[in-house]
Amino acid sequence: MKKILVPVDFSKKSEYATKLAARIAKKNHSEITLLHFVELPSGIVDMGAGANFSIPSSMMYLRKVKEQILHFKDEFISKKTPVKYSIRFQNPHEGIIDYSKKINANLIIMGSKGISDFDEIIIGSNTEKVVRTSEIPVIVVKKDAEKFRIKNIVFASNFKNDNKDSFIKLLDFSKKFKSKIHLLKVNTAGKFETTYESKEKIQEFLKDFDLPKHTINIYNDKSVVKGVMNFSKDIEADLIALSTHGRSGLSHLFNSSISKTLTKAAIRPVVTFKI
Repeated sequence: MKKILVPVDFSKKSEYATKLAARIAKKNHSEITLLHFVELPSGIVDMGAGANFSIPSSMMYLRKVKEQILHFKDEFISKKTPVKYSIRFQNPHEGIIDYSKKINANLIIMGSKGISDFDEIIIGSNTEKVVRTSEIPVIVVKKDAEKFRIKNIVFASNFKNDNKDSFIKLLDFSKKFKSKIHLLKVNTAGKFETTYESKEKIQEFLKDFDLPKHTINIYNDKSVVKGVMNFSKDIEADLIALSTHGRSGLSHLFNSSISKTLTKAAIRPVVTFKI
């Protein structure tokens, strides 16, 4: 995990993302790039190659942005960690994806809004678009995790074959942190499946993989959401891992209402891997 990209808007959530990136970078000797997107002050219309950014208002504005980025760097990242930064004039969603490709990033870490707004991952926000379209893993955080580790990862899935590509990416990710993977199939009254059937489905899914430390778990609950959240709480999981689809986000795994409720409830960081 050589390069970590952290989009920042200088909010508390960006602070949490930067702190998490710093911890991961320290453990893996990674380089961090802080990326900020600027809205120029009113009156500066031309953002093309011929734009004149030498006028005092624009220069002062950009200087303040640079100062904020350097503050994030000095305040939250170890001096031993290599850090770069970039200020871009671009649509954030497209800019994040483009820049991740430009620097060959291995991981994107983004802050999310508060609990009530966490469904931004699913519905139309820049975060949702990045999660849905990024070819590399994306970690979304919304709280400060002072003692964050990645020892226990919950992989919640329906264990259909179309999840195998994302599972390969999860395995690669988990090996870097020597994590234990807890495979989770949640059964509900509406979509009941016996424990035997569920275990058989998971074992069939796993037959092509040489899995490191792991557990197989069948969890019965009132809903998929409650099952994922309750199980993650029971084992004190550090991270919840989900598959995403380029066209439909998480809807191939859970229906849209379940997805929104799940991500609202997920106090723990969520990492997504594109199918």
